[in-house]
Amino acid sequence: MGQTLKCISPIDGSVYAERETLPPEAAAERVTAARAAQAAWAARPLQERVDLVMAGVAAVGAMNDDIVPELAHMMGRPVRYGGEFGGFNERASHMAQIAAEALADIQVGEDATFKRYIKHVPHGVVLVVAPWNYPYMTAINTVAPALIAGNTVVLKHATQTLLVGERMAQAFQSAGIPADVFQNMFLDHDTTSALIADRAFDFVNFTGSVGGGQAMERAAAGTFTGVGTELGGKDPGYVMEDADLDAAVDTLIDGAMFNAGQCCCGIERIYVHESLYDAFVEKAVAIVNTYKLGNPLEAETTIGPMANVRFAAEVRSQIAEAVAAGAVAHIAAFAEDDGGAYLTPQILTNVTHDMRVMRDESFGPVVGIMKVSSDAEAIDLMNDSEFGLTASLWTGDVERATRVGDQIETGTVFMNRADYLDPGLCWTGCKNTGRGGGLSVIGYHNLTRPKSYHLKKVTG
Repeated sequence: MGQTLKCISPIDGSVYAERETLPPEAAAERVTAARAAQAAWAARPLQERVDLVMAGVAAVGAMNDDIVPELAHMMGRPVRYGGEFGGFNERASHMAQIAAEALADIQVGEDATFKRYIKHVPHGVVLVVAPWNYPYMTAINTVAPALIAGNTVVLKHATQTLLVGERMAQAFQSAGIPADVFQNMFLDHDTTSALIADRAFDFVNFTGSVGGGQAMERAAAGTFTGVGTELGGKDPGYVMEDADLDAAVDTLIDGAMFNAGQCCCGIERIYVHESLYDAFVEKAVAIVNTYKLGNPLEAETTIGPMANVRFAAEVRSQIAEAVAAGAVAHIAAFAEDDGGAYLTPQILTNVTHDMRVMRDESFGPVVGIMKVSSDAEAIDLMNDSEFGLTASLWTGDVERATRVGDQIETGTVFMNRADYLDPGLCWTGCKNTGRGGGLSVIGYHNLTRPKSYHLKKVTG
């Protein structure tokens, strides 16, 4: 008998779903089946694999009316936002569209004597460990290109979104992808680590906490199994003096508060040029005061509970510490704030980098705003972080944005937008945000290995 995984709904603290984890022997058998199925899957024509994956994506879309309230129950996102299928489909579709070119042989040269080229060969069995905050979109980032590239995939999803992996496996298998080619597994941490250490997988993609990423790397140590990670973030926004103020406030505050602040690339700290600072703060406070905190199943709710009481407790702790150290909290407690998962969104000023709220990942509906007087000051503050996922720059000057962006330690530089994942670009980070890269042509490179062919035609 395995461990029981329980999804505790943030709506009311009840157990929404529970599943038993696979015993180690059964898990190993399932991975062995995935390995046995991989060669035949990779031997199918590329277009056939693309078509099957996109049929699986469409099958997920057909479930959306059930998925949206299910997500509200599991992790608290309001139903008014309609789920994740738009981004899920956009990302998979882009990877499908670029597959032939991205996976084409690299031609090095051919003449009467030699033919030389490099193939993109699938790793084999890929383990995808997906997080709860955007459970469908984060999973598809790797699942779709891994399958298209000819790998078989094992998906291990977060306990908070326990049913997502089942949904995806059901959809993809209903579209014709063999059960051993794409599997959802319920695994405990020890079994997962043991499988990695035993070289059960040929590549591991993990999205989650820094501690979780470290555990994956420790498990893989000495196995030479590739590990790609997207971990913590503390993404900054910088509003320059020539910015479109209304657009900057609307986008950055939405980027800080949407999904109750539980976004990998959410805005967690904002630096505003002194000439716009007071107006920015005033407009930001006005926006947040319009939010409706409440049950995510109700149509009027614009911000739901955080996914877990302990996540909300960490945000409350960061806010309380900052206020005790002199920060100013601008949002009065909402009536619906219950001291548990339902948390008042907060804007803080008079903050410094001595406060945890400006250094540690908050992953909740709070943002600190600081005044700056120059690009140099803003760059120093943006780089004063252990993380590096995205940075959002607000200016009318593309050259200035590029110049500033070149000096920021980050995976993505946005200008006049934030909190968006463009599947044509590599999704990547630096420092404690992790290493590797998903989506784009580089995503395919990371889900395959190069194999060189040096063919001599004439020996006489």
